[in-house]
Amino acid sequence: MKQVLLTGATGFIGRQAILPLVERGFDVHCIYRTTKSAIISDEKNITWHQADLLNRNDVKKLFDSVSPLYLLHFAWNVTPGTYLESINNFDWLISSLNLLHEFAESGGTRVICAGTCFEYDLRYGYCTENLTPTVPTTYYGSCKYQLQSIGEKYAEKAGLDFAWGRIFYPYGPYEYPMRLVPSVIQSLLNYETAKCTHGNQIRDFLHVADVADAFVTLLDSKITGVVNIGSGEPVSIKELVMQIATFLEKGDDIRLGALSARKNEPPFIVADITRLQKEVRWCPKFSLEEGIKDTISWWKNKGNCDNPKRK
Repeated sequence: MKQVLLTGATGFIGRQAILPLVERGFDVHCIYRTTKSAIISDEKNITWHQADLLNRNDVKKLFDSVSPLYLLHFAWNVTPGTYLESINNFDWLISSLNLLHEFAESGGTRVICAGTCFEYDLRYGYCTENLTPTVPTTYYGSCKYQLQSIGEKYAEKAGLDFAWGRIFYPYGPYEYPMRLVPSVIQSLLNYETAKCTHGNQIRDFLHVADVADAFVTLLDSKITGVVNIGSGEPVSIKELVMQIATFLEKGDDIRLGALSARKNEPPFIVADITRLQKEVRWCPKFSLEEGIKDTISWWKNKGNCDNPKRK
């Protein structure tokens, strides 16, 4: 059986990758830092390991106990409001390079890491691998790009297959509550006004389960290099939030223009997913409409036990 080490296994995307990995015949070894997920911890072919990836001794002990042939690396600090310029990004860059080294030393053969669209020069808008310049404007994007660049060169020297998935705009269950989609859903479910910017920004949204499935498909392929992980579909934030409001029958509770947009915010950010479609041979399971409905349902079920208004 193919053995894979999954970092960030309790996170937003990582937790969604566990079952697709099992379904593809992987023996999945999940990393958690403090608390593992009770929802999926008892599934067959899943083993949990407690380790702090920022601690070199923990990582060394981890690879002393398990020698996976595959590595799927999601772990990183992406707390909204702070992560884009957090000094902690440097710690994750260094720890990720150490993780790659220990993986190679233990006999690993194929590694897939999660990158970000913020590595690109987003002024170009439509982002194509190996064509759109990589000129990150945030510390987060810079550290991710350095990991991709150094990691790829290290993989060549260490004899690893290395692929890098650049994630665009995921949404869905377990997302941080203060991010766009969950904040709008929660406001409307709580009978509050959902305040937004003008909403004219065009973005590339993909349901988190599809993001995870795309990574698992990439892992289980021979493809190397950078691959965009997105829908390839341009959708305005205005369209997205109004679709949420329509499903909840609360169109009058959206306040577009109530918040100021970020200064110099790119008007258009969309992935070219030609490699993902034609080389990885992957396509999404969720349409935008289905993904929003699924996300609303999850937040309704999550909130019912806490808020009697929703019952």
